[in-house]
Amino acid sequence: MAASRPALIALTALAPVSWGTTYAVTTEFLPPDRPLFTGLMRALPAGLLLLVVGRVLPRGAWWWKAAVLGALNIGAFFPLLFLSAYRLPGGMAAVVGSVGPLFVVGLSAPLLGQRPTARTLLTGVAAAFGVSLVVLKAAGALDPVGVLAALASTASMSTGTVLTKRWGRPDGVGPLALTGWQLTAGGLLIAPVALLVEGAPPALDGRAIGGYVHLALANTAIAYWLWFRGIGRLSATQVTFLGPLSPLTAAVVGWAALGQALTPVQLAGMALASGATAAGQLGTRPARPLGHPVTRRDARRAAGRPVGVRTAKD
Repeated sequence: MAASRPALIALTALAPVSWGTTYAVTTEFLPPDRPLFTGLMRALPAGLLLLVVGRVLPRGAWWWKAAVLGALNIGAFFPLLFLSAYRLPGGMAAVVGSVGPLFVVGLSAPLLGQRPTARTLLTGVAAAFGVSLVVLKAAGALDPVGVLAALASTASMSTGTVLTKRWGRPDGVGPLALTGWQLTAGGLLIAPVALLVEGAPPALDGRAIGGYVHLALANTAIAYWLWFRGIGRLSATQVTFLGPLSPLTAAVVGWAALGQALTPVQLAGMALASGATAAGQLGTRPARPLGHPVTRRDARRAAGRPVGVRTAKD
């Protein structure tokens, strides 16, 4: 197990690293000012592909659970993320998003029975500060709608991550099928919003088609499969502390492929955020396999409360 855990963390980390290429692909290959259509093209084709590959549909309560997770992780997260990126000055949306580990730590207490530690909280603050040094540009007017959208997108994804861990998945269903359910549900939620707000799909040339294929396959189908697979085998806190790798990757891609300079302050921020990401993988208990949902008894035991006493909430 000791040898496999670093490999599992590294594979899960490929998801936010892949997401870090989204900005470069969007600006260099895709039609401008179509964020909802781009979110739709990321989610729905990838979800349908995974449904075909997995050949498993939800059953019973998992119809609504998959819809809720799809809304939180995809359907609400994508539009809110794009809205915040368009309305906030450079990098501010990424800074707000980097507080995701703190959201997950807070939600893990009531939903998973994992009490936050001072080390975890300090690590989350360090990660957010490091990301701010990397991506925050010159000061600009903060749009209240943009700030609320950024906070809502972070809260949405964080809640989806914790609920994915709490609910587990049905017997005999792997992470591939679970990912397909969520991407399809999320894409179906985005579709009518994209049509109402942005109108008919734009004309696509070869570069745009190639960009959308990359986003749907590598950036979404494979990346989200690795992400939900990681949630199933690691703690929710460990997984969410990999999130800052996304803006860090975006900065590196901007430097390597788009000719954007990296200042000493940005390099220091990268070192700080990377160190916090590594620290977020240490000192956590082995995660319960995702196929076994967290029960109230599990949460009570993890929180150090008596497990033989029933309360009104039970």
